Amino acid sequence: MKYSWLGCLFLGSRLLAGTQDADINVNTRYTVETVIVAGKGWRTDLTSEPNDKISTGLKRDLVALIGQKLNPGALDILAVRLRKEFSARDVTHHVLRGESPDHVRVEFEIKPARGSVDVNVKQFVYNSKDGWSASGEAGFTIQQNSFAFGLVSDGDWLPERYAGISARYENKHPGTGRVNLRFEFESYHEQWDRTTLDALAAAPGVTSGAYRTRQNFAPTATILLAKPLTLEIGTRFERFEDQFPGARTEAANAVTATLRYQRRVEGSDSQQDMGADYSLRAATRALDSDFVYAAHSAGLRYQFNHGKHVVIDSLFGGAISGRAPLDERFVLGNSYRLRGWNKYDLDPIGGNRVVHNSVDYRYGAFQVFYDVGAVWDEGQPAIPRHSLGVGLRESVFSLAIAFPVRSGHIEPIFMMGILP
Repeated sequence: MKYSWLGCLFLGSRLLAGTQDADINVNTRYTVETVIVAGKGWRTDLTSEPNDKISTGLKRDLVALIGQKLNPGALDILAVRLRKEFSARDVTHHVLRGESPDHVRVEFEIKPARGSVDVNVKQFVYNSKDGWSASGEAGFTIQQNSFAFGLVSDGDWLPERYAGISARYENKHPGTGRVNLRFEFESYHEQWDRTTLDALAAAPGVTSGAYRTRQNFAPTATILLAKPLTLEIGTRFERFEDQFPGARTEAANAVTATLRYQRRVEGSDSQQDMGADYSLRAATRALDSDFVYAAHSAGLRYQFNHGKHVVIDSLFGGAISGRAPLDERFVLGNSYRLRGWNKYDLDPIGGNRVVHNSVDYRYGAFQVFYDVGAVWDEGQPAIPRHSLGVGLRESVFSLAIAFPVRSGHIEPIFMMGILP
């Protein structure tokens, strides 16, 4: 009798094991049709949409699931990797019915940590003509709310060197995943090169005078119109205090709009990134602005990656109508545009017209580049300038030397640091 009971127990255990194996076999006979990863305020289909939030290696392993038989164990492993990479509170995966018979859709849902702290060095660059420029910020995130506080000292981007503080609040998910709200405040103290002050004295009325301080408050909303297209609209309330104590304060209050397009095409052994943007800043008396102007700018960028080979072509142009303050005028001859030239030699107060093109070629860390551009005021001739450079580039760190192409004495410019 006791052997009969043992036989029944053995048979029951085999039947239970057989049922579990059958469930696994049923799952594994389905083919993965697509993989979707979703976080707080964003969602991407890895079969057709680029996503810079996910590292290249992890993204490659996620895409490798597509076309293969469903493997629940592999999904668990990838969920753990996603949780680690995003420092998430939890990552779950769901298997849903696909569009085709015997196909399924795999969805990973990333649940972010309730709070996080970030420190970000946005720029840290040395230019042998303009010295050091640096900007960075520290912030924290609580669910969809982000707060950041930054320090800036920059002598590269604008006609002046400005130093001060910045603060930003951002809500990345105000009730909908298609809208992002941001509020920024900046307060800077200005320093001026003698060349710029002399140029301002020689051309009164072209732009603002040299100001001692500058403050800016900018509320902005970013709207996802379609997967590759975003629209950023907002306002910009800027105040300038003249250099001399007791002097008046001027305002440049403007409506702002930027339309951006970004797309990535990935092949078996290559990758193409295409981007375009158009920006408008229009200051008007209706916003109680002392300056009335409209500043238009547009850019195109194309990047091709194949193995260790990278080719980047960037085009930028802009025009200003009306009288704009100095910080709105276009500048060439820095660590980003027309490298090898000095901005004070080209136009110490900037111009209201600009065009620039840059071509970079990289092989591994090795980099060569060619820049051509012109900055001028309306009614003046546009004089194109050229420059060549060579250096090393690894991720955001760059070490380069650039030469202006001109007759006579040539003085190269050395640049190094962290570039955005």
